[in-house]
Amino acid sequence: MVSVLQNVAIDCADAYELARFWSRVTGRPLHPEDKPGDRETQVLLAEGPVLYFNQVPEPKKIKNRVHLCLRPETSREQEVERLLGLGATFVTDHRNPDGSGWAVLADPEGNEFCVLRSDSDRAAMSS
Repeated sequence: MVSVLQNVAIDCADAYELARFWSRVTGRPLHPEDKPGDRETQVLLAEGPVLYFNQVPEPKKIKNRVHLCLRPETSREQEVERLLGLGATFVTDHRNPDGSGWAVLADPEGNEFCVLRSDSDRAAMSS
């Protein structure tokens, strides 16, 4: 017997607004019944678990122990710029001169996430 991963839960101060941010990041819709003011919302990903946002009273205080890693369809650099335009903030740069590595950003509530190299970035390095 095994367990199936149902969702990735993210505690937050404003579930609906944070879900809207992640909906724009992933290009995937919110659950059709979600609306402003809801204390629980979901982003319905194309594959795998949903992103579940749970409104809690306490603020985020320390670095995430679990985080999301994104592999963009465009280049990593283009995606970092797009996400910054959506309201993410730049946290740490782990990109290397040879093109390897990743960038750490944070969503509007400070939850860190990584932007990895795209498949085209990776292919360019191996050729």
